[in-house]
Parts: sequence; C-alpha cells; structure tokens
Amino acid sequence: MSLQELLHWLQFKKEELDQQKPVGGDVATVHQQLITHKAFRRELSTKEPSISGALESVKSFLKEMPSEEAKQRPGQRGIVQNVERILRKEAEDVTTQWRELGIAAVDWQQQLELALERLMELQDAQDQLDFKLQQAEMIKDSWDPVGDILIDNLSKQMDTVKAFQEEIAPIQEYVNQVNTLASTFRSPGIQLSHDNLNRIDDLNTRWRLLQISIEGYLTHLTEAHRDLGPHSQNFLQGIDQCLWGKIYFFATDTQTTCWDHPKMAELYQSLADLNNVRFSAYRTAMKLRRLQKALCLDLLGMSAACEAFEVHNLKQNEQFIDIMQMINCLTNIYDRLEQQHSSLVNVPLCVDMCLNWLLNVYDTGRTGKIRTLSFKTGIISLCKAHLEDKYRFLFRQVASATGFCDQRRLGLLLHDSIQIPRQLGEVASFGGSNIEPSVRSCFQFANNKPELEASVFLDWMRLEPQSMVWLPVLHRVAAAETAKHQAKCNICKECPIIGFRYRSLKHFNYDICQSCFFSGRVAKGHKMQYPMVEYCTPTTSGEDVRDFAKVLKNKFRTKRYFAKHPRMGYLPVQTILEGDNMETPASSPQLSHDDTHSRIEHYASRDDEHLLIQHYCQSLNQGSPLSQPQSPAQILISMEGEEKGELERVLGDLEQENRKLQAEYDRLKKAHDHKGLSPLPSPPQMLPVSPQSPRDAELIAEAKLLRQHKGRLEARMQILEDHNKQLESQLKRLRQLLEQVGGAFHLDHPI
Repeated sequence: MSLQELLHWLQFKKEELDQQKPVGGDVATVHQQLITHKAFRRELSTKEPSISGALESVKSFLKEMPSEEAKQRPGQRGIVQNVERILRKEAEDVTTQWRELGIAAVDWQQQLELALERLMELQDAQDQLDFKLQQAEMIKDSWDPVGDILIDNLSKQMDTVKAFQEEIAPIQEYVNQVNTLASTFRSPGIQLSHDNLNRIDDLNTRWRLLQISIEGYLTHLTEAHRDLGPHSQNFLQGIDQCLWGKIYFFATDTQTTCWDHPKMAELYQSLADLNNVRFSAYRTAMKLRRLQKALCLDLLGMSAACEAFEVHNLKQNEQFIDIMQMINCLTNIYDRLEQQHSSLVNVPLCVDMCLNWLLNVYDTGRTGKIRTLSFKTGIISLCKAHLEDKYRFLFRQVASATGFCDQRRLGLLLHDSIQIPRQLGEVASFGGSNIEPSVRSCFQFANNKPELEASVFLDWMRLEPQSMVWLPVLHRVAAAETAKHQAKCNICKECPIIGFRYRSLKHFNYDICQSCFFSGRVAKGHKMQYPMVEYCTPTTSGEDVRDFAKVLKNKFRTKRYFAKHPRMGYLPVQTILEGDNMETPASSPQLSHDDTHSRIEHYASRDDEHLLIQHYCQSLNQGSPLSQPQSPAQILISMEGEEKGELERVLGDLEQENRKLQAEYDRLKKAHDHKGLSPLPSPPQMLPVSPQSPRDAELIAEAKLLRQHKGRLEARMQILEDHNKQLESQLKRLRQLLEQVGGAFHLDHPI
C-alpha cells in the first residue's frame, strides 16, 4: 500500500474507533463493546507489518536520494527535492497517526474494562438485594390476614412481626450500597442504561412497600388486639348494664368502671391539644371535626343514615329509645360503612364510641334513654352531607304534617343541637344553653308568625345564628383541610398556605395562615380590628380584584373607624331578661359538680370567646342585625352593593374639602385686594430690586406669603383633582365588576 492509501486507512480506523463510544450502561452492553474492540485491535496488529514495511521502504528510498540527485541535471533537481519533501511529510503523518491510533485503542480498552468491573459490582449488589427482598416478601405473604387470626394468637403474631422487622433491618444496608454504587456512574461518559435504572428504582420501591406493608399489618394487629384482646372494649363484651338501664364500661386492666370507653377517653384527652385555638367557633369546629373522623361519621352519607332510621322505625321523634335500640341502629349504619370502607371502619369500636358520645351529649343523667330526635340530630349533624340538606332534614323532624313548625318544636330542635358544643364545654360562646333567645330571634325574623315554614327557617339559618354558627364553621373547616393557597403568610412565612387563608382588607398583599390566625398572632402594623376575608378554597381572579377594591376603600378609613364599628359574623341573640328556661327536658336530671362532662364547661368563659366572630369578617353593612349578612362569604357579597355608595361618599367629602379650600383662597384674595395691593404678578416680577420704605418692604413680604399660600392651595387642589379622577376610574371598574358578579354566594360544602 502507498503512503496515501495508508493515511486513508488510518483515518477510517480512527472514525471506526470513535463510533464504539460511549461506554454502555449495563454489563451486557459493555461486554459486547469489549469483544468488538478486541477484534479491532487484532485488525490493527495484522496491519502493523504492512505499515512498518512501507515506512522502511520510504526511509531507504530517502537515503538514496542524495546520490541520485547529484547525477541529475540542474533543471531536474527541483523536482526531485519536491518529491523528497512530500514523501517525508507523508511518512511522518503515517507514523504520527499510527502511534495516536494505538494509544487511543489502548485507552478505550482500559475504559471498557474498568466500566465492566464497576457494572459487575453493581449487578452483584442488585442480585443480592433482590434475593433478600424475595425471601422477606415470601415470609410476609405467608402471614394470615388479621381477620383470620384467633384472638388468643394476636399477641404472639405481633411479637413475630416485630422480630421479623428487626431481622430484615440489615436489608437497608444493601439498599444503600446499591444506591451508592449507582451514584458513582453519574460522571460524564458513563450513563446507566434504562434497564439498570428501572431495576434500581424497582428494588427501592419494593423495599419501601415491604416496610409499609409490614408496618400496616402490625398496626392492624395492634388495633385488633386493643379492640378484641383481653383489654378490649366492644359493644358485645365491654358494656355492662345495671338493672335500671344505666350503661357503663368495665376496664379489665384496672378492674374499675367508667362512663367513657378507653378510646373515647383518649380522644377527649387529645381534644385538649386544640384548646390553644383562640377563637371558640373554630376551636369547637376543629374538635367536632376530629370527633367526626374518630367516629367515622365523615364517611356516612345522609341517605344511608335515613335508611337506617327507617329500617329501625325511628319515626316518633319525641319518643325515647333505649340502649339496645341505639346499638342496633348504629350497628346497621356501621355495617354498611364497613362494606364501603373495610380498611377504615372497625364496627365494634365505632358502635362503642358513637354510642358513648351520644350518651355523653344527650343522656348526662345516665338514664339509658334519649329522645329519637336527639339521636337523629347527633348523627345527622356530623354525617357527610351538604349543609342546607342537613337544615332541611332537621326541620322536617320537628315540622307538623302541614310542613310548619311552632316555637315549642323549634325549641326542641335547637336544644338538641346546642348540646353538641355544650358537651365539649363550648356552649358559653354560642349564647349559652338557654335556647329561648334563638327561638325568639327566628320567629322575629319570620315577622312573629305563629308558625314557621321551611324556607324561612333556611333563610334564618343562612344568617348563621349564634347558637348554630358552629355547624357551618365545621363545614368550612372540612372544606379547608386540603386547600392549598399560592400565598405566603406574612407572620410565619409559610408558603403555600395550607388550610384557611385570611386576607387583610386593610393592607395590600397581607395574608395570614390558619395557625397564626387561630393563635391570635399579628404582624407589626396590623390590628385584629381590621377587616379580613376568609378563604377555605383557592381564590379566583374575580375575588382578587374584588378584594383589591375593598382594600383601596378601607385605606381611607382610620383606626378609630374600625374600633368604633365592630362587625359580627353571626346573628347575635339577646341572652338577658329571658323567660322560662327551655334548656333541659324533665327526663334529664342535673348532674353533680363532679361529673366530667359538666365540669368542663367552665373552661369556655375566657374573655376572647366572641372575638372570632367579631373580627374575622368585618361587615360594611349599616342595616339591622336581622338583615345583616352573617358568614364571611355572605359579608363579601353584601359589601359589593355598598361599594358604589361608599366611594361616592368619599368623593363627596373630597369635593367639599375642595370647596373649602377654594373659599379660603377667595377670602385671602379679597383681603389682598382690600388692602389696595396690585394684582399678584408673576414670580419673576415679584422680586423688587430695592424697597423704598419699610411700608413697601412689609407689603412685599405679605405679597410673597400670599403667593406661597396660593401655590400650596393650587398644588393641593391639583392633587385632589387627580385623586378624584383615580377614584372615578376605580368606581367605574367596580361598577363593571358588580354587574358581572350577581347573586349571593353561600358556602355549602359536604363533609
């Protein structure tokens, strides 16, 4: 082969070597690359004699060139020298490229061998981890379901699972080793294949799922042991009943009796964690929400509850039902729930706890009986349904056959409803236990008619009367649990805000999270008296524009205005100078002061109990209490109708101030003319060169003061005119917004 052909061949081999890159991402690929490269190097070795021979031939030829050159004529010597130069250049190129190709081939083979070694180490670690996981999964799959294990064997199975957890704990080291080895391949030029990455992810996922499933299995074992084991309390074994019908629980560990199921006692203790919530309406709602979840009533639809009431013939609402009737109905309810939510509902425990709660609320005298209306009220209040559907159902329970309700029947309904916050010790914040003021408020709303129809009752309930405000707040708490707001709390800097979001209507871009709001924390420059709007769902662009307009309006109001005009977010009732107390039916005797459920009430007498409803939604309505909107959402809508009048009043005040300024200016001008002074010249002409007398100097000084005052007045008037134009523009935009947003908004979220 000629030198030129050798150069072309070397260039081709260099490109072929480059095509072998990059290093593969798994053992099989790199192994195949190594085989291919070894064949490549064998081909180079085969070609080496040809290249060496060609270079030796050229070298010999070039050595003979000087003697040949001497024999040539002078004209031919240049040609010979040129050929010699070309040959030397091509020989040098062949030598250089051959050497570089050999070095590159050796380096590439070293890279492949090192990568293969590391990948095989990773593969071995993966195989070991996979084997360990397979063994652990086989053992875990061999366990019997919790429901099939004998009660006596629950404790032994728990010990077995705990020992197994300790046994598989070293698997975490294998997982860490695989992840560490995988992280070393992140350097440039080495990228793990998709199969390798997928296998690593699969191994990590299997390990996490194994841990989670074992922990869940152990949790179910623990709950079953607690509910069904020697220390369990369920409605078939843990409830004892005296001959006269009183029900109590027997604690086998302490050999004592108590009114509360042990799980219910734990729940009541956990509710104490919510006592740091400053505002009673939210404190009560959050306690009820936790209670609702513990009783699994947040899973119960109203239709299922009504069907259970029908099956057990609970139609006579003023009649009393005993313990066994309640147990039968509750068992029916929770059996249906278990079919839909088998992993969440433990029928014996739920029946126990719900029965315990109903007796604590409606049978404080421990007679063993409660009214059918009370039973329905408790279940429906905490079930999963729309708020107004609950109102309609409760009204139907006390309405006559004609669909109307008198004061006595309404009193029974409100009495049973107020017992729910009373049992939590929060009744003082909702007008007290005497419901006569609420009854009178409702019938005053109905123009003092002798009977009430459903539509009027619903309208009154939409105003969120003080005695019932805890129920809509409970719905808002449930709606806000999963809400995520793209805003940052100005106090704790939480972002995004989870739960309730409180936006200031006094300051721009001022938001508070529910934790800071419930604890009463405020940032510098913000007062609790300032109006705020509550959001339990993410805001829309229309709500953002509306709130901006309100903030702009409130900028013209002083601190004294907000302190002088407090607004309530509920319908207050008069609680003094009342008639007969409609609180307690004759069948509910008074408890001694030692009873747990009566002693807890004194904790609700703190001074700030009513601050929530006064401060968390500031209304701008100047109407009567009955026509005043009650919830934050209602207040927001009602404020829309007042924007026009309020801004027009502000414009009127500014115009009046303009007139006063103009009158003052005219008065000063007349005084100036009365003194016989010439009209005020322009500023350059006002500067005399040299005053002729003290009188002239005095007049000039007075003229200068008048001119300065006039300038200030004109500047102030210009500012007011610009301000008026801005307000007119904002008023125009607000009118357009009011035309777009029509009707009232009322939150009705099923919980």
